[in-house]
Amino acid sequence: MKTRKAEPVKLVVSVFTGDPSLFPEVFKKLEVMFGPADLLSEMLPFTTTGYYEDEFGGGLKRKIASFAGLIEAGALAEIKLFTNGLEDEYKTGDKRRVNIDPGYMALEKFVLASCKNFSHRIFLKDGVWADLTLMYVGDDFTSLPWTYPDYREEAMTGILKEIRKRYAFVLGKGLRFG
Repeated sequence: MKTRKAEPVKLVVSVFTGDPSLFPEVFKKLEVMFGPADLLSEMLPFTTTGYYEDEFGGGLKRKIASFAGLIEAGALAEIKLFTNGLEDEYKTGDKRRVNIDPGYMALEKFVLASCKNFSHRIFLKDGVWADLTLMYVGDDFTSLPWTYPDYREEAMTGILKEIRKRYAFVLGKGLRFG
């Protein structure tokens, strides 16, 4: 069977921090690297896990961005390595002040990059794995047994649905966004 080229995907980045004053600077640096954002969410509370409290403290806030230009899905590893370097720029000692999680939107799925292996993650390269986080089935996102709790929440899936509409519009699949 002849191989086929994959459709380009839409870059999505989640940033959370205990210091929301960092958002403008971090998103500016992301836009310098990836081009203009076409969606930047409102600030959301990051409360579904206490996993990061030792490193970041409490009261974490998150914003989600998607970028106007499309990317090759295979670029996810390099993008994760770039965002890891950006996180390092904001470190105080050995503690991060921002967490930056890139992923991509395809019509049928949402995938995050991770530097941690697990049974359902697929190795990409250079210590980066792809995590199938959500599937798009029917007219909604469907979580999987390993989907992070915050990605199951309506606030998050609502943002991701809007990003998916924008992506579909760019692909010429006829969906509109407002």
